[in-house]
Amino acid sequence: MEQTAHNLQQQVELYGEPLGEVVRRITGQLGLTQGGLAQVIGLSAPMLSQLVSAQRVKIGNPAVVSRLRAVSELTDLAVAGGIEPDRVAHELDEIRAATGAYTRPTTAHPARPAAAGQPAAGQVAGQSIDPPARFLRPTTYVGELPPSPSARSVVREIQDLFRAVASAEEIQRAAAAVDSPAIAELLLAYGTGRTADALAHYEQHHG
Repeated sequence: MEQTAHNLQQQVELYGEPLGEVVRRITGQLGLTQGGLAQVIGLSAPMLSQLVSAQRVKIGNPAVVSRLRAVSELTDLAVAGGIEPDRVAHELDEIRAATGAYTRPTTAHPARPAAAGQPAAGQVAGQSIDPPARFLRPTTYVGELPPSPSARSVVREIQDLFRAVASAEEIQRAAAAVDSPAIAELLLAYGTGRTADALAHYEQHHG
C-alpha cells in the first residue's frame, strides 16, 4: 500500500493527477472500455491496467503520452458540449493515427524547412536532441502548412516541459527562491498549477 501511494504521488507530479483518474474519466464519459482506450493510445491493455492501479508510474513512450493527453482533452470538450457526439469516433480515429508533435518525421511527412539562420527542428546548434513528451496532434502535413496551435495546446506544452525537467516540489522551491513575484507566479502557474489556471495566465499575458 505504501508503494502504491508513493507511485500515485509520482504520477500526480508527472501528469497533474493519477493516471487511474484520467482513465476512469475518459472511459466513463466517452463510453470506451479500458481495452478500447489502450488501443486508441497505442498501449497494451495489461500495461495500461498496471498504470491505472499504480503498479507502474510512468508511460515511457512520448507518443502514447501525447495521445492520452489528446483523448483527455477530447473528453473535456465532449463534457462541455463543444463537439457533436457523432464526431467523437472520428476524433478518436485521428488520435489513434497521431504520433505526437515532436516525434521524428518520416519521409512521407517531411518537416517544414527551418527559416534562414535558424536550426532545423530537433536540433540545437547543429546537434540532435530528444525533446520531452508533448501532448499535441502531429504538426506536419503533406502538401500544406500545419495549423497554428491553440492557446490550450501551447499551455500544455509549457506544462509538460516544466514537468519533464523538475518535480512539483522543486518548482515550488525555485518559485520561493526568486526575488521577482512575476517569475514566481510564472513558475507556479505552469509548473504546478492546473491547466485552467495556466491558460488564464497565458491569455492574460500573451498579447
